Amino acid sequence: MFDADVASRGLGIELVHAADGTAVARMRVTAGMLNGHRIGHGGFVFLLADTAFALACNTHGPATVAAGGEISFLRPVREGDLLTASATERVSYGRSGIYDVTVTRDGEVVAEFRGRSRTLARPATTDGVCRTSDGKQGR
Repeated sequence: MFDADVASRGLGIELVHAADGTAVARMRVTAGMLNGHRIGHGGFVFLLADTAFALACNTHGPATVAAGGEISFLRPVREGDLLTASATERVSYGRSGIYDVTVTRDGEVVAEFRGRSRTLARPATTDGVCRTSDGKQGR
């Protein structure tokens, strides 16, 4: 699935790990991601968290999409910061799931995201596998 995610890859998001309802993704904040206050635009932090969420909820195989998501921004991020988003499945029931994502910078929490997922009736990818940047696979 990540191989086909042009938006995330275009922003330099890297898949570190994905398996069994979890995923870790990271992104470096660039000058093009800053808002008028010269801090990281929240939309980019949300996008990183949403990407980790999408990867985690698709590790089970069937195509799964976001039904909703919300984020709390706890600290500003700055140009050059390397952000890491760690997603964990909290509960899955039928076609619905809830996932929490913590976004950190050097171990410091900068945002918390909660996503709600919905599984569709078609496969996630042609082979149903998420791949990390080093070629490892997770289901």
